[in-house]
Amino acid sequence: MTELLAVGHENYLALDRVIAVAPPGAAPLKRAVQSAREHDRVIDLTSGRRMKAVVILEDGWVALVAITPETIASRMHALRTPRVASTASTP
Repeated sequence: MTELLAVGHENYLALDRVIAVAPPGAAPLKRAVQSAREHDRVIDLTSGRRMKAVVILEDGWVALVAITPETIASRMHALRTPRVASTASTP
């Protein structure tokens, strides 16, 4: 089953399709977004808010999101880290 990564405002991405997450300010990222726009491969998940991160997906798709790369990374880490059940017993 595909795990879904919450990227804010009731939007989700398939975790196994994420290749990279970065802030949108760098010139190479701006070029990647522009190229994706020209090829109709942009998914705008900002819900009208300011873009704070660019998520590069498989097959050349680019997702624009309104949460920071750090937040996305922490959510990805939480999904990929196995959860250990609590073994505390009550006296």
